[in-house]
Amino acid sequence: MRARWGGRGARRGGPGLPGTHLALLAASLLSTVVAIYVCLKQLPPLPWASPGPPRPVNVLLWWEPFRGRHNSGRPPPDCQRRFNISGCVLHTDRAAYGEAQAVLFHHRDLVKGPPDWPPPWGVQMPPAEEQKVLAMDDERQAAEAEALAALGPRPPGQRWVWMNFESPSHSPGLQGLAGNIFNWTLSYRADSDIFVPYGYLYPRTHPSEQPPGLVPPLARKQGLVAWVVSNWDERQARVRYYRQLSQFVPVDVFGKAGPGQPLPDAELVHTVARYKFYLAFENSQHLDYITEKLWRNAFLAGAVPIVLGPNRTNYERFVPSYAFIHVDDFPSASSLAAHLQFLDRNPTAYRSYFRWRRSHAVHVTSFWDEPWCLACQAVQKAGDQRKSVPNLAGWFQQ
Repeated sequence: MRARWGGRGARRGGPGLPGTHLALLAASLLSTVVAIYVCLKQLPPLPWASPGPPRPVNVLLWWEPFRGRHNSGRPPPDCQRRFNISGCVLHTDRAAYGEAQAVLFHHRDLVKGPPDWPPPWGVQMPPAEEQKVLAMDDERQAAEAEALAALGPRPPGQRWVWMNFESPSHSPGLQGLAGNIFNWTLSYRADSDIFVPYGYLYPRTHPSEQPPGLVPPLARKQGLVAWVVSNWDERQARVRYYRQLSQFVPVDVFGKAGPGQPLPDAELVHTVARYKFYLAFENSQHLDYITEKLWRNAFLAGAVPIVLGPNRTNYERFVPSYAFIHVDDFPSASSLAAHLQFLDRNPTAYRSYFRWRRSHAVHVTSFWDEPWCLACQAVQKAGDQRKSVPNLAGWFQQ
């Protein structure tokens, strides 16, 4: 009986394959496997194949916002756990500069104090104490920025991201930044490369999502109008309007400045919840500049926002028209006061301002962790697409 190929019954010189033939067969099989592997690696992914995990992205925060050169040392956020964004490796250690696909520059820290740019790629970074130089005025800073742009290069494929959440009125030094230094913008402006609003409404999927309930309990409303203000300036439109409005209706003011009563931040939402209306007055009026004064201080607290900021049309890009009262809807502060008194006497009309809560909940942006993680996500989605910002000041100040 004939034994099987290479089977247990094969003996030297018997019907099994000689050793040289086995070696040749193994080599042939190996070369075939290698060829198939190379071909498959060159083919596009099959349409039914599940997408792989996003490629790891390193993002360096050049300064921790509003702390200048003194980072707190706290660990970077876990983007996967906090915001369901995977594949992010976040750094504050400048030693990781060469590995970073993106570097975030916070505007306020960029323009205040001594210039502090990354050196051209390939140049040894000096110790921190050697980076201390004298502050420069806008003209010299602009010259330095031009030199920086000319010197280059940066690590291959790296993006520099300009990050700012202040309005143009409170963003000094814009004119001193040369064109084409930054690749992307990250701000509250909807036309930013990375749009990060102070908050937004999203479709409600569960009754427990914030704020809970279809209408805030009116029994808790002990006051009419509240306002929390941290920076008091008599020249600002919001202070001037408050002066007019408070002649006709009582307005309780809280905050560190002006006539306000001190109010810890942790108690803000609970305090405002006791009022029917909240003055969501911005410190300046600019396109898309709609801050936490609307999203957290009013919507989340369960007060009807009275807004002073960009025009009504701009607000309606982000929230329903019936969810807020705009000061521009009334010819005078006295007519607005009369409307507030009417709503105070008519619970049905007052409750109509909360219809959005039937279908939507409020998200309040978490600074600075959320913009950091969203920058990582933007790099993942962008691929190799390249661009630069030719006129940062011209764009942001329009």
